Amino acid sequence: MTEHTVAAAVVYAKDVTRLSTFYTRVAGLSLAHAEGGFSTLESPALQLFVVAMHGDIAARVHVSQPPVRRENTALKFVFPVESLRDARRAAAEHGGALKPAEAEWAFGGHRYCDGHDTEGNVFQLRERAVGTDDETND
Repeated sequence: MTEHTVAAAVVYAKDVTRLSTFYTRVAGLSLAHAEGGFSTLESPALQLFVVAMHGDIAARVHVSQPPVRRENTALKFVFPVESLRDARRAAAEHGGALKPAEAEWAFGGHRYCDGHDTEGNVFQLRERAVGTDDETND
């Protein structure tokens, strides 16, 4: 476990392995630990704990394929990536999606785009904007 983690978050999952793989491939997090019904993913600034939903809760949650975005939530994770284009491809390959490039926007020296993971959880990715001072927002 990282001793100097800046932040940590928990996401509950029906399929811990699949969701963990998604975030390692799309958001560049590293798998630090996995056992039973949970895994710990890390970056220098964040630990993300992926925890299996309790059986009775999981039985009431339906994850369709492709997943339906669950946008009715007050929280959204934001992960830095080197390339939104590469992350878009990785998300599609691993069961989620990133909105098309036309939905990206620039703000504060970064380009942003929303997406959803294998279980429909909404997240956002950002890449450092190169050679632009554009701070437009949709």
